[in-house]
Amino acid sequence: MSRTEVQGDVARAAAARRANTCLRISATVAIGLLWQVYVTEIWGWIWAAAYTCTHLLELWVSRPIVLRPDAPAPAWRRRAATIAPFVTSTVFGSLSIPLFASHVRFAPTLAGMLLGGALLNVVVVNARSRIATVMAATPHAIYLMIVPIIAKAANPGPSLADGLWFGSAMLIASVTVASRTLHTALKAEADAKAESERRRHEAEEAVAAKSAFVAMISHELRTPISAILAGAARLHSDVPEASSKVHAQLIADAGGLMRTLLNDLLDFSRLEAGRMSVETAAFNLRQALSDSFRLWRPEIARKGLRLRVQGAATLPRWVAGDAMRLKQVLNNLLSNAIKFTERGEITIVLHAQPSPQQVLLSIEVIDTGPGISETALPRLFTPFDQLNAAVVRQHGGSGLGLAISRELARLMGGDLTATSALGHGARFTLTAVLETAEAPRVEEEDRSITGLRVLVVDDHVVNRRAIELVLQPFGVDATLAESAEQALELLGSEVFDAVLMDVYMPGMDGRQATRILRAGGGPNRDTPVIAVTASATPKDWEACAAAGMNAHVAKPIDPAELFGALAQVLAAEVAEAPSNAA
Repeated sequence: MSRTEVQGDVARAAAARRANTCLRISATVAIGLLWQVYVTEIWGWIWAAAYTCTHLLELWVSRPIVLRPDAPAPAWRRRAATIAPFVTSTVFGSLSIPLFASHVRFAPTLAGMLLGGALLNVVVVNARSRIATVMAATPHAIYLMIVPIIAKAANPGPSLADGLWFGSAMLIASVTVASRTLHTALKAEADAKAESERRRHEAEEAVAAKSAFVAMISHELRTPISAILAGAARLHSDVPEASSKVHAQLIADAGGLMRTLLNDLLDFSRLEAGRMSVETAAFNLRQALSDSFRLWRPEIARKGLRLRVQGAATLPRWVAGDAMRLKQVLNNLLSNAIKFTERGEITIVLHAQPSPQQVLLSIEVIDTGPGISETALPRLFTPFDQLNAAVVRQHGGSGLGLAISRELARLMGGDLTATSALGHGARFTLTAVLETAEAPRVEEEDRSITGLRVLVVDDHVVNRRAIELVLQPFGVDATLAESAEQALELLGSEVFDAVLMDVYMPGMDGRQATRILRAGGGPNRDTPVIAVTASATPKDWEACAAAGMNAHVAKPIDPAELFGALAQVLAAEVAEAPSNAA
């Protein structure tokens, strides 16, 4: 055992004995009182004082080692702390000598109980340190072995004094076995704890590695998906032939499906890692729900189904919460209801329970589909579980939608539950807690972005071309830059109305480039910068804002979202202009 390990062993034992101080001093005082009452000799208090002083000396010697176990201690202090338990036990057990030699009835019995109790205390208190256990137990064992000699000298003649040898040996053996058993149990516990900690650390590393892998894959996949969606949208608007428009729409639908699957994987990864959060912002609840219903009405009509909405008029108009996540859950429920219902209707039952500060929203989605069996219902919210192979073959999907929806509902203070029976459709109930809010002040009409000069900065040519395709229908003049360094050169010589800056690029990233732009004195020092990134988390947005970016959009680029971000930063720039002029 190395010096460091020995010092650690001594420190642990000293700390355990230190924690036992009150019990040991209280026992000493109690024994002194009993001695005074029944034996009426003053030297019992002398023993108590001697033991107390010895114990206090042990506390003083071991104090620096206990307080700073990792710090090197002087050799004399280490040796003194190691020997201290032996000295303290020697003083404590010395009371057994006069008790064994006493003619008072039951005095030898008290001596045996005193040493037996002391040995048990030594085993329990010093169980984590063999050195301390041996040092503290040795004096008591010696006292027990000389008991027969003292007893026979004090009481000569035929007696059971010789039998004390056997009793003492049995007690010492029993305490030794107990000590070894306790030490083994504590070692097993420590090993199990260390193994558990190691596995926890490995699990955390695995989750971190998986999150990093998912983030990397998402970044790589969003590039081709952006190009697919942008190219399909441009093709659909440019080609006159109806057949070509159908093909373009097919490409767009496939790209949208890929984006949905990717978003599900990312959301599940964030939820699993505990990184998902919901926002709180005022929104028009009726309008948000109406938008979702309007989105699915064509698909419902195409399948020959009916959509019934009940209770919409009872909902409050303005609430505060995460409108995007609420619509995400509702869209998933509607998508599933349409997917599995071949005939009949889909009924939406809306209900709100308002209070002065909050609104408990309840949305029931009821379909007339085939229903779900009683055995399959418990697996409904299990990630990656599609209930049966026929569902996978016929409808596809990742099996993550309902699992994500339930976790999002719980993040919004509610839940998502399901009831169903074979042949009787299914009923999904979404609840969410929203805050009461007032209608925001009506802003002026958004400024047109036609004719704007926008610098698009991205290290990937596909991304640059995709963003350019999205901007062209809006009449925006896009200049492309393939690196942050090239972008800073252009920003130093030409004037732009806005900058679309990729956040993660090799070499200088988008945030660093924005900080350099803001710190300089060029013509675009105050030009709005919009972050464009695949890593769409609140932490990323906060870092972008701290770097001086004004807004953000996520990849794959959604034309409406990009238009809104450009209009937002330009409107803010116009609002700030009068105050700057003043």
